[in-house]
Amino acid sequence: MPTILRTILPRLALPAMLFPAIATGAPAAAADTVANSAHGTVLVFTRTLGWRHDSIPEAVRTLRELAQAEGLAVVHSEDPALFDDAGLARFRAVVFANTTGEVLGPPQRAAFERYMRAGGGFMGVHSAADTGYGWPWYGRLIGAWFGNHPPGLQSTEVRFEHDLGPDGIERWQVTDELYNYRRNPRPEVTVVATVDESRYEGGRMGADHPIAWCHAGAGGRAWYTGLGHAVALYADPVFRAHLRDGLRHAAGLGPPCPATAAPGT
Repeated sequence: MPTILRTILPRLALPAMLFPAIATGAPAAAADTVANSAHGTVLVFTRTLGWRHDSIPEAVRTLRELAQAEGLAVVHSEDPALFDDAGLARFRAVVFANTTGEVLGPPQRAAFERYMRAGGGFMGVHSAADTGYGWPWYGRLIGAWFGNHPPGLQSTEVRFEHDLGPDGIERWQVTDELYNYRRNPRPEVTVVATVDESRYEGGRMGADHPIAWCHAGAGGRAWYTGLGHAVALYADPVFRAHLRDGLRHAAGLGPPCPATAAPGT
């Protein structure tokens, strides 16, 4: 065994089935051992072929903790080879956590489409909307692609709709990178939350600026939040509860996404 493998394998403690991926240099899946995994397994996918967020490790750690509290095991990977019919059948939900670029090839895309049509679950975090621009189906799944964002982190008020705020919260002050999207997704999704553009500089979507939403238009359960750029945000209890709700929805452990409704109804 090469010296480098003798050094890293004890620390990684990966299942033996994953060693060939390490030996060939392919990204390996890191599976959590979760005693309370009665509700199945979630894939947290963080592959990036564009901008790579510093918050990815914190996003993975937070999602792992939230999943464990919900009785879900977690597999974290950046390996697109997991996206075939047999691989995806292992997972109750798939999370794209700050992915960027064209992270899946045509065969993997087709398998993921079949997975969702068969009733799978999807959760997208932040730059999941900066992913898959050459994949029209994914554009419908994510709801709206990233357009641009004001420079830096800005503070504003998040307003939750349809009683979808975590733990009954209706308004929440947040500091994060605030995306403008290429279109307003409201006609095709149920908006979970909006941001107030009057409270910060650089918003380009007007009085109705969705920042989180859910839908069932791809056949399965889909939920997305545009928040999650800043590392510090993952320590915010409201954001953690927001992610928890998204994870529950994607995994089918919470109530279904409400029917699309007009703003404020």
